[in-house]
Amino acid sequence: QVRLVESGGGLVQAGGSLRLSCVASEGSLSNVHMAWFRQAPGMKREFVAGMRWDGTSTYYSDSAKDRFTISRDSAKKTLFLQMNGLKPEDTAEYYCAATYSTAEKITYAPMFHWWGPGTQVTVSS
Repeated sequence: QVRLVESGGGLVQAGGSLRLSCVASEGSLSNVHMAWFRQAPGMKREFVAGMRWDGTSTYYSDSAKDRFTISRDSAKKTLFLQMNGLKPEDTAEYYCAATYSTAEKITYAPMFHWWGPGTQVTVSS
């Protein structure tokens, strides 16, 4: 069992930056993949960025590549998503997710077993 809680969302103007955080508790993070997903109203939940907790693999969606950076602080069991150059189309609820896996890359939401409650990101034009 892994409990996840996100923070760092908010309202920002287009071109601005935000850093999301996700604290993991109540579980071991060995052999864990963690990822960020987002969901806009009326849309499917979509993959944004992911990484193996051991740091050997990081990967991004095409929309996040070159603007967002996923990272983690192992000692604090915290996952981050640094978002730069934000666009109005980035507006969504952002979710942290985790699952046990030895795969190199996981972008399919149903493969993740644990989810945080989400944090809202709103980008104004």
